[in-house]
Amino acid sequence: MELRLPAPSLLVLVGPSGSGKTTWAQGHFREEEVVSSDRLRALVGTGEGDQRAGPAAFEILERIVAERLERHLTTVIDTLGFDAKRRARWIDLAHAAGIPVHAIVFDTPGEVCEQRNDLRSKPISKTVLRKQIKRFRDVVEELEGEDFDGIHKEQPVAVVPPTFVSAAANEPADRAASAHSFGLSVSRFAWDGGPEAMASTLADIARRAELAGFRDLWLMDHFRQIPQVGRPWEDIPEAYTTLGYLAAMTSRIRLGTLVTGVTYRNPALLGRMIATLDVLSGGRANCGLGLGWYADEHAGYGWDFPSVADRYALLEDTVEMLPLLWGKGSPSYQGRVFSASELICYPRPVQEKIPITIGGSGERKTLSLVARHADACNLLGKPATVSRKLEILRGHCSDADRDPAEIEATHLITVMVGHDRQDLSERVDRARDRDQSAESYSERYNSGTVDDVVSLFQSYHLAGATHSIVSLPDVAQEGSLETFADVIARFASP
Repeated sequence: MELRLPAPSLLVLVGPSGSGKTTWAQGHFREEEVVSSDRLRALVGTGEGDQRAGPAAFEILERIVAERLERHLTTVIDTLGFDAKRRARWIDLAHAAGIPVHAIVFDTPGEVCEQRNDLRSKPISKTVLRKQIKRFRDVVEELEGEDFDGIHKEQPVAVVPPTFVSAAANEPADRAASAHSFGLSVSRFAWDGGPEAMASTLADIARRAELAGFRDLWLMDHFRQIPQVGRPWEDIPEAYTTLGYLAAMTSRIRLGTLVTGVTYRNPALLGRMIATLDVLSGGRANCGLGLGWYADEHAGYGWDFPSVADRYALLEDTVEMLPLLWGKGSPSYQGRVFSASELICYPRPVQEKIPITIGGSGERKTLSLVARHADACNLLGKPATVSRKLEILRGHCSDADRDPAEIEATHLITVMVGHDRQDLSERVDRARDRDQSAESYSERYNSGTVDDVVSLFQSYHLAGATHSIVSLPDVAQEGSLETFADVIARFASP
């Protein structure tokens, strides 16, 4: 069983020579994360056993630990761990930086320590080692009275984004018992090959997503890249043109925008575009709508950016009007800010009802619109936030005399997945900027193993979400979608 600790953490290794501390640290952490007194003695003296270099080595060690903690970097201190004053200082430094401190205790049998010591090219004296082994018992008792956040026996450990720690703590015994579906959001297109390779890369992603078991594929509907994702001059294709292309490149996966701001197009024109997508895809269109928020984008293109109240009115008009446009006859519509004299739509959609998803978490207005008009909501935030929003949505459903079970609860999240810790580490290293730590990247993008991510989505399922729409930062890289297929499989219906 793997112990998950939140990133960043300070880990203090405690055990006599030969107990396995260094081997354990090398097997679980990056070289730069481990601060070793032996290694520092070798750097400032004649070798790891140069005890005369000890004072200088520990002076450097203390400085390195302090600098790393100040920069909020996970640090593993590989010493005997027997000095109570040093332990207290490390605990104080970490807690001052808001970083938890855990002791990892290596309770290795004395005879094993002696055997390992004998195999070293330059072993320490048996007398010294036996004194360490005897002293170790007293040190373990001292640890209990110190301000560690946790004291653990040697075991497999992973320092992971805090989200995964809480998810693991709350997961039920059978994580694969709950059916949960997944969608893929593609929001960044800064791939190798530039515009010339965009069509083939997109087609490859869509086909791989279909094979991996994603139910739907979503694009942002923006005309320049948004600041949360990238730089304004990055490539970003027009959403509905791209969805039409992807309809021809796939056969099963559903297609939609997450979400279209209602200020971008005439509502009836938007409805015709979605109906055409549904026809050409064989009934696979989703309709994602939102209020619209990017003022600079509107100004850049010369579009009006109405007040919040007027945008809510337009959103409500749109979700009321679209079923009329897609339905029988050619009715008129008189709304709050939008009107049409003759809603004609030929060819009609293949689906009897194109599902409408409203994005946004506004508790008073947006979720009220969802309760009255939408087939799905799309929420942001951690599981606790999603749970609270869905409770508010149920209240709006009660006011609207609607069964909340009719509304699919979806959420949007970014994740990076690796088969195991080594695979994940390599993926993170390929993706992160040179001046960005692996931990900060992993926290931003929820980077975890298949087991980590399964735990996380189970937490969302327990919070009430039944469909997760994920963005994969390395979506164009080999193996990314295929690895996520293992996550999808864990939630498949029996």
